[in-house]
Amino acid sequence: MRIFRKLPAIAAITLIIFAPQAMADKDELPEITEDGLHLVPDSNLAVVYAEPGADLSQYNAVQLMDAYVAFKKNWRRNQNSRSANKLGVSNQDIENIKNNLATEFHQVFVEALEKGGYEVTTESGENVLLIRPAIINLDITAPDVDRASRNYSMTSSAGEMTMYLELYDSVTGDLIAKAIDRQVDKRKGSGFYTWTNSVTNRQAAMRILNGWADILVSALDEAHKNAGGTEPGETAE
Repeated sequence: MRIFRKLPAIAAITLIIFAPQAMADKDELPEITEDGLHLVPDSNLAVVYAEPGADLSQYNAVQLMDAYVAFKKNWRRNQNSRSANKLGVSNQDIENIKNNLATEFHQVFVEALEKGGYEVTTESGENVLLIRPAIINLDITAPDVDRASRNYSMTSSAGEMTMYLELYDSVTGDLIAKAIDRQVDKRKGSGFYTWTNSVTNRQAAMRILNGWADILVSALDEAHKNAGGTEPGETAE
């Protein structure tokens, strides 16, 4: 697994190049990426590229790497410029939010995968799919970082974030697919404001993470069905 130890640095470079392009109009996206992946039409995520003939049905276990988390450009500066809290958002606040979101990502995806019958492992293997996730363009509308008392703000949305995934064969390191999807807290544009704090921010994040995890499990299930086999956890008739 030494080839994956440098992935955080590689992820940053990849996301700078791939993310803005991928979130553009689909008609403007290339059919084939530089690494030979082909655009997948009608996917449940905004943009998906996959290796031609890729077969996810061979995988019934997942090796899930820790999520790389990055805020939207100038997020901290913008928050501190309009914050009523004189201390503003600190370096420690940034690290706490990133670590908490990465932990929640891992917990949500592990729970969804195991519930779907997929083993989550720390070891590579012939039937193990390695997933490298990232959360980018994280934009929390009103972070609850008030050190004097619980901080409540009135907002129409907790914010937004974008998920970027890369799927690899855990043994060979071959890139099988990559996907990107942007989600905004559904209260945005709803026409009314609600209280926002650390609790409601976490609830909004969990809704989005659970949606993404369900899509991943559904994709794995569909691959097994299309291959004529049973889904993990099911018994063949």
